[in-house]
Amino acid sequence: MGRWICCLCSRAADPLMLLLVLALGCNPSTAAAAAAAASPSVPHVKPSYSFGRTFLGLDKCNACIGTSICKKFFKEEIRFDTWLSSHLKLPPSSLLSYSGNYTDDAKSWRLVDITRLTSKYQHDWADKRICTSLLRTRSCSLERALRRTQRFQKWLRAKRLTPDLVQGLSSPLLRCPSQRLLDRIVRRYAEGPDAGSIYMDHLTDRDKLRLLYTLAVNSHPILLQIFPDVEGWPFPRYLGSCGCLLVSASTRPLCDFFGAAPEVAADLALQLLAVLRSMATNDLNYFFYFTRVDAGTFGVFSNGHLFIRDASTLGVIDKEEGTQ
Repeated sequence: MGRWICCLCSRAADPLMLLLVLALGCNPSTAAAAAAAASPSVPHVKPSYSFGRTFLGLDKCNACIGTSICKKFFKEEIRFDTWLSSHLKLPPSSLLSYSGNYTDDAKSWRLVDITRLTSKYQHDWADKRICTSLLRTRSCSLERALRRTQRFQKWLRAKRLTPDLVQGLSSPLLRCPSQRLLDRIVRRYAEGPDAGSIYMDHLTDRDKLRLLYTLAVNSHPILLQIFPDVEGWPFPRYLGSCGCLLVSASTRPLCDFFGAAPEVAADLALQLLAVLRSMATNDLNYFFYFTRVDAGTFGVFSNGHLFIRDASTLGVIDKEEGTQ
């Protein structure tokens, strides 16, 4: 129980800080001070962009989320905003999230959310910081730099993802990691080959780097993969990733319903209580807790069902381990 309390009291870290800690092995407070000193108040925003690897973040791979849905982007089966014309320009790459349209047959379209784990400006700043510290250059291959870290070298030699391999990563998901939870992450990781095994033999070096990167920066995509909506978990469906962009089923933030009719508000309140109850009591004996809640944490699908829209602040405690 003492270990649980310690985990619950840990401070949530900014995704940029997590990446710097992963690469540099530095103290989060030191990285935060450096970021504050180096970051201008408002990043430069270009009016439009040409579609390509840089916008998607593919130029960073394999220090990225994944590539499972890239073909959809290049075949124009995923398009930004509510426009269905393929000739319209892309939105600014400085945004954290976009509304998009997704199709499987080029005839029927459905809304999706396209999000970044952290801002493009923060990514670029972190890249320069890592290159300067590890390779003594202003620019470099982020993948090559991260491959040289001691943590990743341990991952390459490991047959199984164990708690010591994720120790020090400040994602709430990994504050109290049980072996059962880590096995579930490996077995259900959607950006690698589907082997259904708890061992990492089926993961290539590239897959391991992408998994480590995602866990270090923002665990939201991992939670959507290991607790899918088709099994009744209150998360939007994970459709795939491309570079630094994540595509999931579209939801409206709960704050959009603050002025809703009383009967709608009452229904959403009851759904919210049910979701929170399922987070504490479920068949798998996992206890979910929030490290932070804001207006964008919960969302509502077009059918009125309430879900957890942003899982990046969720921690998970394995109650089975706590009873052993």
